[in-house]
Amino acid sequence: METEVTQQTGEKLLRILVFTLTLSVMGATMFNIVLPQISEAFDLTIAQVSWVISAYGLIYAIGTVTYGKLADTYKLKNLLTFGLLLFALGSLIGVASQEFWMMLVGRCIQAVGAAAIPATAMLISVRYFPPERRGSAIGMAAVGLALGGALGPVISALIVSVAHWRWLFCVPLLLLITLPFYRKYLRDEQGHPGKFDWSGGGLLATTITLLLLGITNETWWFVISGLLALVLFIIRIRSAAQPFVQPKLFKNRSYTLGLMIAFLINGVGFSLYFLSPLLLAHVHHLSPDWIGFAMVPAAIASAILGRQGGKLADLKGNAYLFFIASGLLLTCFVLLSTFTGSSPLFIATFLIFGNVGQSFMLIAMSNSISRTLPKEQVGVGMGLFSMLNFIAGSMATGLYSKAVDLGSEFHLNPANIYPNSFIYSNIFFILAILHVGILMVYYFQFGRAKTKSIQAES
Repeated sequence: METEVTQQTGEKLLRILVFTLTLSVMGATMFNIVLPQISEAFDLTIAQVSWVISAYGLIYAIGTVTYGKLADTYKLKNLLTFGLLLFALGSLIGVASQEFWMMLVGRCIQAVGAAAIPATAMLISVRYFPPERRGSAIGMAAVGLALGGALGPVISALIVSVAHWRWLFCVPLLLLITLPFYRKYLRDEQGHPGKFDWSGGGLLATTITLLLLGITNETWWFVISGLLALVLFIIRIRSAAQPFVQPKLFKNRSYTLGLMIAFLINGVGFSLYFLSPLLLAHVHHLSPDWIGFAMVPAAIASAILGRQGGKLADLKGNAYLFFIASGLLLTCFVLLSTFTGSSPLFIATFLIFGNVGQSFMLIAMSNSISRTLPKEQVGVGMGLFSMLNFIAGSMATGLYSKAVDLGSEFHLNPANIYPNSFIYSNIFFILAILHVGILMVYYFQFGRAKTKSIQAES
């Protein structure tokens, strides 16, 4: 009886969570298309105002794992309340900003608050649903992410067409509507009491910041300093009585292998969100508005099929969903590599395969990794998973940007006949080959003899 009540509560929370994730993703992506207007308003370069995006993402990544760790000790209800209120405060500061520094402060405060949301999404799926139904729950979270990605550029374009870009800060204020529902339905469940390892958390944050700055800006002193901070972090978690991350977490072979596979998959999959707009702009010369609309069908398809992917994982097993997702992604990469210079309508259609495949991948890997963790490590373990997803995307962005800047006068895919799109064709061709390699690693580690056991666990 208690299990049934918990699941009913979980279903209510999931519906609220979809709305929350949709708005939070919109809040993160809506500023992407207004950087030129912000640059003109404050008389700054695009590189300078890009910190509106970069700072948000960096703080978001660090905050995700921090909230995950705090959720192992404190009530999730209180952490989420703090996060949503902070998100609203940052939004109000952004609306009122008259100087760039004030706007950046508002954006950073937004990020500190928003980081509580992905931690909540993962933990609701794990705490309120048994393993056999967890895939469907994670699938619903994927629906919210897809809807936010679809609506973000469109709503942003609509708002900017009738009002000042500062009003984009007002959209996340709608998240306050969800707060009473979270306070009502989230249990007063509290983890094991203990001290929070601020030193360990600080060293991890320093490591991530320096490594990302070093890689994205090609500043090797940052990279070296980041590696030094990583060494100090490892020393800290091995010596502290209550470390930020338990070292035994990384001795869990299934967990660490899952993290490595997920890191590669997210780096490859991020190409769909980063390269596609560039392809449509540089090769097809579409305006930002039309680029946003071209990417909407793929995001809507992901939203519609997201929960179906979760049900497939519950019914057939995570390995089964992984293989379907791989097939969809490979189809997308091969088609994009071959027909990069064809009609934008074809590109929009190809992206449906890729976005749905990437959503299925998120479900399969989230579900698989969550099952490798003991209950007391779920918060920080899934927080690290979310953080690595962001790091993979950030590193991939740097690599893709450099590749596009270099260009190419030859094509790796002999079926491609569009000279003005060789570089995009080559990147997607390489990504297809790389994904075949990832698929083989997954198959030999979790497929073949282990597929039956994974399906049995599911």
